[in-house]
Amino acid sequence: MKPYYVTTPIYYVTDAPHIGHLYTTLAADILARYHRMIGDEVWFLTGTDEHGQKIEKKARETNETPQALVDRVVQRYQAAWTKYGITNDDFIRTTEARHKEVVQQYIATLMKKGDVYLNEYEGWYCVPDETYLTETQLVDGKCPECGRPVEKLKEESYFFKMSAYAAKLREHIEKNPDFIFPESRKNEVLGFLRQDIHDISISRTTITWGIPMPTDGKAKKDHKVYVWFDALTNYISALGHDTPAFKKFWASAVHIVGKDIIKFHAVYWPTFLMALGLPLPKQIVAHGWLTDSNRKISKSLGNAIDPIALADEVGVDGMRYFLFREFSFGQDGEYTKEVMYRRINADLANDYGNSLSRTASMILKYLGTEEISVEKLEEPAVIAQATEEYAKQIGHYHFEKALEAVSSIIAHVSLEIEKSQPWAIAKSTEAADQAKLRTLLLSWRECMRVVSLLLYPFIPTSANKGLANIGEAVISDEKNAWPLVKWQSGNKKFKFAKPAPLFPRMEYKAPEPA
Repeated sequence: MKPYYVTTPIYYVTDAPHIGHLYTTLAADILARYHRMIGDEVWFLTGTDEHGQKIEKKARETNETPQALVDRVVQRYQAAWTKYGITNDDFIRTTEARHKEVVQQYIATLMKKGDVYLNEYEGWYCVPDETYLTETQLVDGKCPECGRPVEKLKEESYFFKMSAYAAKLREHIEKNPDFIFPESRKNEVLGFLRQDIHDISISRTTITWGIPMPTDGKAKKDHKVYVWFDALTNYISALGHDTPAFKKFWASAVHIVGKDIIKFHAVYWPTFLMALGLPLPKQIVAHGWLTDSNRKISKSLGNAIDPIALADEVGVDGMRYFLFREFSFGQDGEYTKEVMYRRINADLANDYGNSLSRTASMILKYLGTEEISVEKLEEPAVIAQATEEYAKQIGHYHFEKALEAVSSIIAHVSLEIEKSQPWAIAKSTEAADQAKLRTLLLSWRECMRVVSLLLYPFIPTSANKGLANIGEAVISDEKNAWPLVKWQSGNKKFKFAKPAPLFPRMEYKAPEPA
């Protein structure tokens, strides 16, 4: 068993989760489920970022304390992840004592080393993104990410000596080409590191809602830890500093993030770790944005889409499938409801659901309802080809290509049914024809068993229903389920009743013109 540690970013809890948060979290869940299936020892972390100026401001607007605000909103994240079947092993909150202790310990260590020092900060600051910006980064005097006005700040601040580690980080990335995925994001980070790297501010004196900075006797005011040193440390504070869990899992860490926070994860975080003398994560994977009319879908832009409402509309597994079949993970993807309905209807209702239903119905009709023993069946070439391609593509985060491989098996079954015309063979009274019919039906059933197992990380509830529909045991324990994907590694005998429909076809209704 190899350790596999997969993380999402911790989400900022000024408001409820949206479809962008769902996209990242589902990707981590798919990877966690797949790695459990192939026998890895998985630890899957998600959580919430609960400090900072935006939280303070929002709490004043809602007339509650910051703690009451985050306690209330975090429940909406946890409810959403429960609804979508997210299998995280831990949920870290930055207001927890275990997190605060590690953050303060690490900053105190860096203060002693001289890598965190007191100075004065003067520059531009974006409150919505909690990001410091240089003059050259501004676009028409506004934040380049969210397009909102920025504030000019001048205050005492502690700085982290990032400039001292930039060259070492650049060397690490160049020697480890898979450290950042995809290639475009790696090149973006390298381009940034070839510039003049400045030390970064890691504390604020103008906020009260945050982790207190350790004292060194030099500051004139009380300082709170600035959000990025606080937030990024969650990946270790959840495991615990220098614990057995840290020693087991940290070297295998894979951070799944959106492309908008790649700099913080691929520059800030590794340089923090280098300064602390800690190993770097194994990989940082940055996906593209889901867009609406070519604009990023986000809370700050006011076009957020509620994942709970979508689950109620098209089903949890419909959403889980659509997001990873329709879009290429490393690139931006334009979200529309019409495309969502079309994809779910075509792939899940028409192809997977219909092929399962046709196969099961023909077995009941032509072979009867009694228990059936399965003899040795010839394996179609498509099974080994698709299974190998599926594993390869998931390993490279090409989820849509992995699902294409699964579709090739379904297409094989559909083509074989039309070509063989079992309904015509069934009319024959010849024993050889009846034997041929039995072999065909059992072979197609076996193909759909493999399909259901391969779909499991993506649509676990529906895949299990699909297995039950053809008389197979459902996956109750993901660990080491991958051997079941091998041809004829399922039940040697089976029996089932009329299959239940998996994906009823949905009708898309375009919104009325405004």
